[in-house]
Amino acid sequence: MTRVRQQRWNATLIPQCCAALTSLAVLSASVAAPSSGCGAAGLIGGTYTMKHGDLTRTYRVHVPSGYEANHPARLMLLFHGWGGSENEFLDDSTVIAQANARGYILVAPRGLGGDAPDHRRNSWTFRGSATGLDGDAVNPRVPRDTALTCRVKTTPNFTYPSCARVAANSCSWTQCQDNDVEFAVALVHQIEATLCVDKNNVFAMGGSNGGMFVWELGQNPASAGVFRALAPLIGLPHRAYLHPPAVSGNLPVLLITGKRDTTVPPGTWENLSFTTSSDGGSYHYASATAVTRVWARANGCPIAGDPVAFDVGRAQAQCRTYCAGDGGWPRVLDCRADMAHDYGLTWSWPLIMDFFDHHAAD
Repeated sequence: MTRVRQQRWNATLIPQCCAALTSLAVLSASVAAPSSGCGAAGLIGGTYTMKHGDLTRTYRVHVPSGYEANHPARLMLLFHGWGGSENEFLDDSTVIAQANARGYILVAPRGLGGDAPDHRRNSWTFRGSATGLDGDAVNPRVPRDTALTCRVKTTPNFTYPSCARVAANSCSWTQCQDNDVEFAVALVHQIEATLCVDKNNVFAMGGSNGGMFVWELGQNPASAGVFRALAPLIGLPHRAYLHPPAVSGNLPVLLITGKRDTTVPPGTWENLSFTTSSDGGSYHYASATAVTRVWARANGCPIAGDPVAFDVGRAQAQCRTYCAGDGGWPRVLDCRADMAHDYGLTWSWPLIMDFFDHHAAD
């Protein structure tokens, strides 16, 4: 691990109203599964690198102001959107203030693609994004030339040079230099070894391409068991990749999408098919209802009827769930806002942290 740059956050970013929450978060986190990094000097806020295979990967850390080396803290990984960086979320004052108030360690890694050999936008790779083949490609009854993640004629060719042997068509649009799932798991272990982390409360969120990758983390057996809950923000799996979480029991998920989003459109509440983007290409995605329905069923929630409304206390979000009988916050929650392909962090970020708080392990 190499230290690249030191960055300390000013405690004045914490609203005074939330000071009590900071203490509560630290106290509650002390009843936890401590990682091997507890008691060590640990990292401070800043940007670091680590070796993963033959590659050097970059990540940025925010350590909350109430952090104590002997009290396990909750950990959240943040995955940026296509073309973003480790600064995409951590430069936002709402993100930092909320993390300080609730005692979360935040770790934002950087995707691959910006440097050689690709010289494309930084990206995260998930099912179908590098091959250009949707989930129906494994079905012998579906012609391979129709089982695509995009409409080739109306979608620019973004194929990365590293994917030359992987891409089945020009719908490919993410990197093939590294296995991002394995990297994410290795990064969690790295942080657990260098900071005092509650291993029972590790969370992941991501925006756009990063949100799509968060679904992959939950669907992949190599990573699903690492995380307590997930929150994809304006990100959906590619068409026909409606896989449930790859863990027994439950893996709570909060999906937030924009009803006016033409880049990753969620579809209508009733749509169980797929949607197609009309901004920057014609990519096919599973609809928000379809994917949350699959995850609700996997979490043991009845899906025979329609989802019911659930009030999350945020006026911007209209939320529905099949898991209304949970007795508290539902394990699977589909929230939509009157916005386009935006993050809306002033309200979506507190909502994400509310969801994680409610589903944290005691």
